[in-house]
Amino acid sequence: MTKNLSKIDPGVKDALLDATPVQRALLSEPRSWRRNIIVLVILGALLAWSSSAVDLANMTEGGMKIVNNIFSGLIHPDKALLFSLSEKSVAYLLFETICIAFLGTLVGAVLAVPLAFVSATNIVPAPLALIGRTVLMAIRTVPVMVYGLMFMRVTGPGPFAGLMTMGLASIGMVAKMYIEYIEDLDTRILESLDAAGCTLFQKIRFGIIAQLIPDFLSTIIYRFDMNLRDATVLGLVGAGGIGAPLIFAMQAYRWSEAGAILWGLLLLILMIEVASTRIRVKLAQG
Repeated sequence: MTKNLSKIDPGVKDALLDATPVQRALLSEPRSWRRNIIVLVILGALLAWSSSAVDLANMTEGGMKIVNNIFSGLIHPDKALLFSLSEKSVAYLLFETICIAFLGTLVGAVLAVPLAFVSATNIVPAPLALIGRTVLMAIRTVPVMVYGLMFMRVTGPGPFAGLMTMGLASIGMVAKMYIEYIEDLDTRILESLDAAGCTLFQKIRFGIIAQLIPDFLSTIIYRFDMNLRDATVLGLVGAGGIGAPLIFAMQAYRWSEAGAILWGLLLLILMIEVASTRIRVKLAQG
């Protein structure tokens, strides 16, 4: 106590001697108000400097009119497009987007399994695991839009390009999560099964797969949620889904059609979010 008091201001030292333990802990906290003020000044200067790049001179009355038209389109969407069942309707395009995201997630999740086992340090030697992790890191480095443009050139525009893009883009993230689950396996369960005289197949079935399936499924559901949003963006480059009609409607200033598509997307993502959250909670609880 004496050693600690020697580093404190004399005015605070007397208060510490008669203070309760809680008061003593509060009083012994370092005085950091100078540092906080310096940090705030630096942040304020950075904010002022970055705001200098904002140019409001290009804002015209026409721009404000477009903003009003956008909100008008959201408030008054095209009901015929929103509630019809034709191939150009919102329902059909959303169904196509869901199929692209689902099949792409499934392809990526399946291909990620062998890559994850090859990259797990508790399964293979460290040099081989390093090679596998390097491949996965390279896959994760390329943005989804770049994959979409590549597959669109190879297979042509359409849902198949979006499916292949979703599958390849999913491998990196899903395999990374798989590796963490594989390396966190409880080996005591395998030792217990081995002591009970179980065969290799039984140890894999009840000792490894039983531990990995809940975590794997949770990761797949989470990735599907992400792919559903990415599939919407991929439509902008012609990879199928609802993104292309959205950008076409916006470029043609058909804000009622854009509003109908956005409302459909909003409802779809909300439903998927609620369902996926409940499923992941149940998987986490066992």
